[in-house]
Amino acid sequence: MCEQDESVPCPRGGLCFADGCRRVDYVLVYHCKRRHSQSRHSIISNGNLPSLSPTPSRRNTQPELAEVELEAGLASGPGEGEKALIREEFERGLQEEGLEIERDKETVRFTRLHVPWSVLSREAELLKIKVPTKRVSFTQKTGLAGAISSLWEKLNQPFQPGVPEPQNPLGTNRCKKEVLEILRRTACTQTCQTMGITSLLAKGVYDSAFPLHDHILYIPQMLHEEWANYGVFFKYQPADLIRKYFGEKIGLYFAWLGVYTQLLIPASAMGIVVFLYGWLTVDTNVPSQEMCDERLNFTMCPLCDRVCDYWQLSSMCSTARASYLFDNHATVAFAIFMSLWAAVFLEHWKRRQRCLQHRWDLTDMEEEEVGTLFTTTHNLPIASESLTWKDRLPGYCVNVSSILLMVGVTFSAVFGVILYRIIVFAVMSMNPDHEAKANVRVTVTTTAVIINLLVVLVLDEIYGAVAVWITELEIPRTEAAFEEHLILKAFLLKSMNAFAPVFYVAFFKGRFAGRPGDYVYVFKDFRMEECAPAGCLIEVCIQLGMIMLGKQLIQNNVFEIAIPKLKKMYRTYKEEKEGGEKKKSKDPNRPRHRWDLDYELEPYEGLSPEYMEMIIQYGFVTLFVASFPLAPVFALLNNVIEIRLDAAKFVTEIRRPDAVRAKEIGIWYNILSGISKFAVITNAFVISFTSEFIPRMVYQYLYSDTGTMHGFTDHTLAYFNTSNFKPGTAPNSTRFDRELRICRYKDYRDPPWSPESYQLSKQYWSVLAARLAFVIFFQVSGTTFIF
Repeated sequence: MCEQDESVPCPRGGLCFADGCRRVDYVLVYHCKRRHSQSRHSIISNGNLPSLSPTPSRRNTQPELAEVELEAGLASGPGEGEKALIREEFERGLQEEGLEIERDKETVRFTRLHVPWSVLSREAELLKIKVPTKRVSFTQKTGLAGAISSLWEKLNQPFQPGVPEPQNPLGTNRCKKEVLEILRRTACTQTCQTMGITSLLAKGVYDSAFPLHDHILYIPQMLHEEWANYGVFFKYQPADLIRKYFGEKIGLYFAWLGVYTQLLIPASAMGIVVFLYGWLTVDTNVPSQEMCDERLNFTMCPLCDRVCDYWQLSSMCSTARASYLFDNHATVAFAIFMSLWAAVFLEHWKRRQRCLQHRWDLTDMEEEEVGTLFTTTHNLPIASESLTWKDRLPGYCVNVSSILLMVGVTFSAVFGVILYRIIVFAVMSMNPDHEAKANVRVTVTTTAVIINLLVVLVLDEIYGAVAVWITELEIPRTEAAFEEHLILKAFLLKSMNAFAPVFYVAFFKGRFAGRPGDYVYVFKDFRMEECAPAGCLIEVCIQLGMIMLGKQLIQNNVFEIAIPKLKKMYRTYKEEKEGGEKKKSKDPNRPRHRWDLDYELEPYEGLSPEYMEMIIQYGFVTLFVASFPLAPVFALLNNVIEIRLDAAKFVTEIRRPDAVRAKEIGIWYNILSGISKFAVITNAFVISFTSEFIPRMVYQYLYSDTGTMHGFTDHTLAYFNTSNFKPGTAPNSTRFDRELRICRYKDYRDPPWSPESYQLSKQYWSVLAARLAFVIFFQVSGTTFIF
């Protein structure tokens, strides 16, 4: 019989009851404000089934209840006494299920739970948990296949994590699953109509409930050394060990992230090849040479009314050369390659997922359906099965109207940045300094992208909170339904927020600007902005790169590192302020136990934020990869850090999550599949309408006299007679000849001396037909890969 001497420190590093024998499998925590400090002691139940008579275990709970009710009435106000009654009934139900309980009497009270082996065996049978009964041996390959397999194992050995093979078939999280199942089904029918620990957490009866990190075993240490360590970034993740400690759901997330990161390597290599091809051939690119040739003397029409002067096309030389780095012949091949890559990634993950399902015995598993996670605003549980469509109609109306409002907010933000670009461009063009005028476009583009990034980050947080609120109004029946609805709404809002600025620059900027003498105006004063003569692709590249890198750097370094630490500091300060007697009531000589340390960690908030971050990144990598071939490279570098950062967070920064069984990544796969299919369409339109690839091909094979690209720049510039300017729109002052009669602008239109002056020319319709034909060709070839 173990000694129940509290003065003797627990030999298991704070993972046992005060008797030093029974292991702590789960912890429930709640606060109790005390008027007078008391010395710490524990109340231990032996796990016997209580009866209505005052047995010893019942007598142990009565003093706590009376004391809490007294303290609640004096210090905490109404409601605390009712919570104490609910806790008593709930814990009595846990004892009836066979759990053993130990309690503390402090400001922060820990109710520790232990599952005896008899209860563990009973629950394993109820949950139909299967365990292997014998070791499976595989026949070694012989001959050529065996030699190849042996050679591959030797080559792959340096990349394997140095962890031993799991010995315990039940795993360290198995008893946590049984405890969680008991906690979920235990009901409180006398004090309140509530079932499960989740509803009690929502009501505030308990502050938190979590299993403990088991730092006595080798698993956390191995995970820290072979997983949560930047020094092993080149190694595979120990998927089996992650699943054994954290459960299948978290194990599948990191397995998926590993597969995604691994397949980014060939995509990154191809992106670098495309960039290097553009860099090595930029000096031989004829259109860029023509734009940089000052001898051709292309005098362009003003970029704004009155204050803007005529300008030379050669001033855009650097922009044209930079655009060619990403907009060259290899870009088309890379876009087709990425369509194939997306299909391979999805199929490879399906295969990997099936292998993990077989290895982790998930093939015959049915999805766990858990009761309602949340309560109403007033903490009243709702029986969602009894709700009719009339009951749900107000919630759905608020859902739709809220989503439409958020869509309007996103479009308003994009439109606000457009106005900023137009107004700032006009204002900066008034500067008499010609050097400052030459950098107007770069300055406006850079500052607008930074503003876009800040708006995206702010709205991202707002949309996350809005998605949770409108999902709660639907009152889904289960946790799985709640999570699925929340993911769909959050993805809709956040993806629209992240991609809307890029969509505008790629497909709308410069399309409706008009022409000299007939421009489109905003608020009757400001002209709609136009693309550069080299096209809008370089601006799409800048927009995409800045938003993608900014989100990764700020979210990884600020949101995932700095903000959790600040929240922890604030929570500690708040607890010390509210419980001023806490330090006095504690024995300074008492060692800190594991539950004390784990309670100070950040609570686990689910995998949805981690998935969402990677899914948005996947959208950046696939949707506009034709405009930014280096996107897979930056995604790869980010993910190498992200894996180890998330690993360190799970091992050392947050409380140990409940081990949840799952056989697949769920709705996230459907979202990935949808993005991959939509990416074929977006890349087809980017190459056709944003890139200069189609106009170059049409000119070379239809209009060039020599079959080369010589004369392409002159072919794409239309003529405008300066006498056709509307009154008050011509430049007030100019460095050029005041008798200048012809200026050029980027468009396919008939010249002013033509009978159909300024009308769209035959070349325009030829290019448009070629663009639409390419869209059809690309979609057919891309969807063939996807499907």
